[in-house]
Amino acid sequence: MNYIRNQLLKFDIDITLVGYLSLIIMFLLIMLICIVANFITKKLVIRIISKVVKKTKFRWDDMLLERKVFHKLSHIVPAIIIYFFASALPESFQHFIEKGVMAYLIIMGLVIINSSLNVMNDIYLTYEISKIKPVKGYIQVVKIIVITLGVILVIANLIGKSPLILLSGIGALSAVFMLVFRDSLLGLVAGIQLSTNDMVQVGDWIEMPKYGADGDIIDISLNTVKVQNFDKTITMIPSYALISDSFINWRGMQNSGGRRIKRSLFIDTNSISFCTEEMINNYKNIHYLSDYVIHREREIAEYNKRNKIDQSNPVNGRALTNIGVFRAYISTYLQHHPGINQEMTLMVRQLAPTEHGLPIEIYAFTNDIKWAVYETVQADIFDHLFAVAPEFGIQLFQNPTGNDYKKIADI
Repeated sequence: MNYIRNQLLKFDIDITLVGYLSLIIMFLLIMLICIVANFITKKLVIRIISKVVKKTKFRWDDMLLERKVFHKLSHIVPAIIIYFFASALPESFQHFIEKGVMAYLIIMGLVIINSSLNVMNDIYLTYEISKIKPVKGYIQVVKIIVITLGVILVIANLIGKSPLILLSGIGALSAVFMLVFRDSLLGLVAGIQLSTNDMVQVGDWIEMPKYGADGDIIDISLNTVKVQNFDKTITMIPSYALISDSFINWRGMQNSGGRRIKRSLFIDTNSISFCTEEMINNYKNIHYLSDYVIHREREIAEYNKRNKIDQSNPVNGRALTNIGVFRAYISTYLQHHPGINQEMTLMVRQLAPTEHGLPIEIYAFTNDIKWAVYETVQADIFDHLFAVAPEFGIQLFQNPTGNDYKKIADI
């Protein structure tokens, strides 16, 4: 500054004007140096770093480049230059510039730390354990703490007070912080519980009707769990809601390798009857029933003979019924079906009769958990059963339709 002033005085310029001109020239000189330094850093140094990073086999340095950590670091260079040259300026400007530059350096430090934490999360996501133990929520907590401390440092720097004075006042503002960061604190607690108890993972299929969620979890953060529904919409669920409310996690089904079929056929009870000789002979020609009918017929005959049952009336003793044979057929059919998991529960049972008839429930598991495959297997089974029911003298129940009323009217 003195050198510039002395050079200007050689031109016999007014002393007051020399002061202003020297100050302007000093500012312009600092700006020029900052522009050159910034140009060299971004156009030369970062370009060299980018080329080196792309040639390495490591993935983490590529993520640093993608998150522009090096680019953000380059902003520190001009600030350091300004801070260094501030001592050459008058005290009235020096104090103001030093405080401004220090505040800028703290803010840039926060930006760099934020980007670095994002890189840490990106690197962690490359490991399989990230699907089981996500750390995004914890990283967000660290960000909140770092930003809070950064803001305190900036304010302390601008007002010229010790940060400890501001920190001592936080106790009095704890109630305000609890209110402002309520969701974040609840999310942190929920995140710890979800992670510790392994309640949800990225990729889990969950169902939560209260929030209209029915799909796969695609992201778990501090405050929210993002679910992509099967209609491709996105539902955001508060993290703590997964602790306070109930939801269904279908991961157990997916890991088991089987998906449950639990559906009933409703039988018109008026079509249930004892089997006649003709019906039994017809059943013996059915591939899945021949062994069953022969075995049961022999067992029933031996029982009735041993107990001297009068068989002139089918009510006496034991006899085959069409509903019992039909139920046995369904069970055997499922045992031979290629789409049914034979190592999991397989059951055909009667439920309590209702106004819609007698429910025959199929309880089984497919051997493929894919939704489309599951629906296809289930549909194939019931297509077949609807078609074969009349072969057993069975009528399936349904409420009367307009066509039924039309037939009655025609009669």
